[in-house]
Amino acid sequence: MIMQKLLMRAVLLTLVLTSHVAQADVKIQEITSPGGIKAWLSEETSIPFVALELRFKGGASMDRPGKRGAVNLMTALLVEGTGDMDARDFAAASEAIAAQFSYDVGGDTLSISARFLTEKTEESMALLRGSILAPNFPQDAIDRVRAQVLSGLASDTTDPNAKARARFNEVIYGDHPYGSVLDGTVETVSALTREDIQNAHRDTLVKDRLYVSAAGDISAEELGVLLDKLLGDLPLSERPLPDHVQIETTAGIEVVEFDTPQSVAIFGHKGITRHDPDFFPAYVLNEILGSGGFEARLMHEVREKRGLTYGIYSYLSPRDYAEGYFGSFSSANDRIAQAIEVVKEEWTKAAENGVTEEELEAAKTYLTGAYALRFDSNAAIARIMVGMQQDDLTPEYINTRNANIEAVTMEDIRRTAARILRPDELYFVVVGHPEGLMTQ
Repeated sequence: MIMQKLLMRAVLLTLVLTSHVAQADVKIQEITSPGGIKAWLSEETSIPFVALELRFKGGASMDRPGKRGAVNLMTALLVEGTGDMDARDFAAASEAIAAQFSYDVGGDTLSISARFLTEKTEESMALLRGSILAPNFPQDAIDRVRAQVLSGLASDTTDPNAKARARFNEVIYGDHPYGSVLDGTVETVSALTREDIQNAHRDTLVKDRLYVSAAGDISAEELGVLLDKLLGDLPLSERPLPDHVQIETTAGIEVVEFDTPQSVAIFGHKGITRHDPDFFPAYVLNEILGSGGFEARLMHEVREKRGLTYGIYSYLSPRDYAEGYFGSFSSANDRIAQAIEVVKEEWTKAAENGVTEEELEAAKTYLTGAYALRFDSNAAIARIMVGMQQDDLTPEYINTRNANIEAVTMEDIRRTAARILRPDELYFVVVGHPEGLMTQ
């Protein structure tokens, strides 16, 4: 077992130190298993290691009415044992073969990642299959993990960032699942039963909402056989996905009083979809306006020039069921009013005037140059591939992405800025004791 651990560490070190020179080096095969499961594969036989990524569309948005937090709690329980193994047995068995499994859930997706040595594929997949298809959900584990979730919820009540995000989402998304914290509330989580956990499992881990990618030392034929054994017995979905929600805001500020020396602000309005014709210009525009780098306008104007914050950023949020354009920063209570005014001014300035030629060229140079660095390991490649599938992109995107960035012109930026930056809809939620700032 010690030798297996050392081998795994050596493999992981090699993966960290080895990167693809260019994104075009990633060759993607689209495969379909004998049982009909589709997947993307990047085969790399130089290292005896495989990274497998599974994504289930829906995620925490599949919580049933009144059961908020069930999918989150269920996901955390997938490592708590299967068959005759409890959580300790499962962890020990995974460690013995140097396999790594992780489980996570977001508002759109339930994610499962596996990292394993090629020679331990069968043993690794047996463990993973058990955790996915036949988790035990023992009551003692439910109670223990529930207590951890409740502790996190209690901590959030003292975290201004968590309070700001929760209130902003409530305003932006209303009664859509996005509008509530996916961890649930103290009331909903406390009331969850084992049956609720089993229902959440049945609602989310379904074959017809599955995306799969793999990278590493495995052939297309081997992957097809593996997927049928691992996932072939998954059920089909029985409950519909959530409806789409339209984000509608008007310019304003909501203050949530909270005892903290710094106020937290979250702001934004509706955005655009991932497949909007102006997505690439919007992506480049945001790099210039608020990506979080020191060259971004918001960072320069709010932090560097005026010292009103340690950091500020904005981002496009094209989610499965809503499209937003959001941002966040914090500032001292006596300075946040000024910071908000600067943000509003920069938002309006970019909407009306676009950007400079120098800003555009610098942003394109950075975005195209940094892209290849994302493909620095099989695990990263597997994550990128499954994300591309979720975004309904083709394998060719890896080779065309930078060309799409390079093709963005000043006119594209001006048109897109005028279209997607909406100063008259820019809404702020501020948590703290802001001075000189009144709810608008």
